[in-house]
Amino acid sequence: MFPLQFFTNRLSQVLVHNEPLLTYCVRRTLVSQYAPLQQRGYATDSAMSALLSTPLEDSDPELYELIKSERKRQRQGLEMIASENFTSVSVLQVLGSCMTNKYSEGLPGARYYGGNQYIDKIELLCQKRALEAFRLKPEEWGCNVQPYSGSPANMAVYTALLQPHDRIMGLDLPDGGHLTHGFMTANKKISATSIFFESMPYKVDPTTGLIDYDRLAENARLFKPKIIIAGISCYSRCLDYKRFREIADENGAYLFSDMAHVSGLVAAGVIPSPFDYSDVVSTTTHKTLRGPRSGIIFFRKGVRSVDKNGQKVMYDLESRVNQAVFPSLQGGPHNHQIAATATALLQAQTPEFKRYQEQVIKNAKALCAGLQKRGYKISSDGTDVHLILVDVRSAKLTGAKAEFVL
Repeated sequence: MFPLQFFTNRLSQVLVHNEPLLTYCVRRTLVSQYAPLQQRGYATDSAMSALLSTPLEDSDPELYELIKSERKRQRQGLEMIASENFTSVSVLQVLGSCMTNKYSEGLPGARYYGGNQYIDKIELLCQKRALEAFRLKPEEWGCNVQPYSGSPANMAVYTALLQPHDRIMGLDLPDGGHLTHGFMTANKKISATSIFFESMPYKVDPTTGLIDYDRLAENARLFKPKIIIAGISCYSRCLDYKRFREIADENGAYLFSDMAHVSGLVAAGVIPSPFDYSDVVSTTTHKTLRGPRSGIIFFRKGVRSVDKNGQKVMYDLESRVNQAVFPSLQGGPHNHQIAATATALLQAQTPEFKRYQEQVIKNAKALCAGLQKRGYKISSDGTDVHLILVDVRSAKLTGAKAEFVL
């Protein structure tokens, strides 16, 4: 089956219908950053000052025209890719700000470089807003906002919780999972996750298109994974996090939820939250969250369990996750991304954002019903989220041909 994904965010294209947003952001940023160069007496001559302060359209017209063409494509095309979205002007402004200039290896208050007093405040603000956006208590949850994107975030989770060759179970990629959940073929280990760890995927029922939780539970008893991954990239139903938790507990496994594709819906409270049952949660910050391209890892704090002697077993995830992100896998964080994530998380707490996510689901359901009325088969017979999976084989099409026609 070739899935045809639909992301119902056409109303968001109003952003790209404004006056040339790219030119505005670039000019405003350059003026604010580089106009005072000579007045401040920097060691630069007039030619270098001009090089630094010349707008992109003048300094690199070839690249500028390509970006304009891409902007036009986004304005005039019908975006059917569920993982794409249109971010806000404020996010774009932050991404093009002086935040991109600063190095800040380490964590707030424990940096390897000087001059991070404002960077620390921004990162702490981003952490605070991340917890607020998903209605989490700081005594129960912490977060790391430094991952460069979703795949590095997931790899950091595995690095924090696993030893080489430990076992994981994630939804198989052809069934709607993600590369980083341990994808491999019969002949080759594809993702780094399957190379460094032992992976046994779980699958959907081919008849219903729904995750086969009974089979997952049965296989988990045999495989005994250290981590069970509740996450999707191409699955149109809400996940049963309670059932995942039960299966994880039965096998002494961590429950790791990857909500990258649905985090905006979770923040708006329009679908169930993974935080009620998970030990660790990761997300990207673009997609349904409408922020920059970045990643976040959330980790549990406090009591994990009580042993047979009545002693509390505490979570120890904070230091392990932080160490995995830096220095194990990354160097200096991308501060422009962290700052842009902070403003996106503020937007995600507004009534307007909640109404937007409610409308996204309504639009997806309406499209689903319309296609079914016209005889198209929908995987899982519907949708709970922002995407639908259409079986176009009945129309004698492939996914690539359907994309070309649309």
